[in-house]
Amino acid sequence: MAGRTRAIGMRLAQTVPVIIGVIVISFILTRALPGDPAVYFAGAMADAESIQQVREALGLDKPLVTQFFLYVGDLAQGDLGRSISTGQPVLTDLAARLPASLELTLSALVLSCLIAIPLGVLAAVRQGSWVDHLCRVLVTAGVSLPTFFTGILLVYVFYYLLGWAPSPLGRLDFIYFEPPRVTGFYLVDSLIAGDLETFAATLRQLTLPTITLALFTLAPIARMTRAAMLQALSSDYIRTARAAGLSRGKILFGYGLRNALLPVVTTLGMVFSFVLGANVLVEKVFAWPGIGSYAVEALVASDYAAVQGFVLAMAFLFVTLNLIIDLSYALIDPRIGFDTK
Repeated sequence: MAGRTRAIGMRLAQTVPVIIGVIVISFILTRALPGDPAVYFAGAMADAESIQQVREALGLDKPLVTQFFLYVGDLAQGDLGRSISTGQPVLTDLAARLPASLELTLSALVLSCLIAIPLGVLAAVRQGSWVDHLCRVLVTAGVSLPTFFTGILLVYVFYYLLGWAPSPLGRLDFIYFEPPRVTGFYLVDSLIAGDLETFAATLRQLTLPTITLALFTLAPIARMTRAAMLQALSSDYIRTARAAGLSRGKILFGYGLRNALLPVVTTLGMVFSFVLGANVLVEKVFAWPGIGSYAVEALVASDYAAVQGFVLAMAFLFVTLNLIIDLSYALIDPRIGFDTK
């Protein structure tokens, strides 16, 4: 236990240079954005004197090095700055919007895993069959179809034509109240509150955007599952297990799938990292109040604090995700263990 704790501490320490690099690079790149946030904040009709007053109030008149050290000092106190777009602290905006993106992304990943992993296993076991061809078609479609096109198509069919889906306007229909905030996940919070009607309404509202993202994310997961299973099933230990007379289920799931899960987990982590920051098109189509749309609006307005806060939030999430993946490796394959040297 002590060795595992020490290993986790060492891996967390290794992320410190990464976080420092992210802070420096995000600060420099945001200052290179076109546009002047002082002009945006002062308004289109503001004169030069008013713009200069706003620039001084925002601290943008100071040298770049001074701005950086002031920013780092605020970060040390847990202050990410104030967004000029919303007028709220960036930390408050992120705390309000991050659960929406996480709920959508996690729902899509759960759905895609429930489809992609069994499909990849069947495609590997029945190579060349109709299941294998179906897997290839889904993988090709998932990679080829843009998420915004899939989302618009689903809205047109299931909302406009059939009327089965609710209006694609956010996380909850206007006739329902938000559940009392505990986790920020409406599905979880409504269950905690015992409000099954709000839970059902949230689930209906989440269905179309979840399917849209799942169709995109299942492609790499199914492809990696198929490739990893094919490699595992052709290994010597699988042939030995068959020669020993072990059951087909034991060979397939106890040995084949377990050894194939390592690259699948790696792919899952990469997909999660990519989708969480790149689902802005889905959020725009379904008016989803997540951090993707928040970051795009901040970029348009040259909102330095909001952009830097978004980048830092993504960096911390990726670091946490990588740590979880490392821990998962040891759980899936005990031979990996923890190297504490």
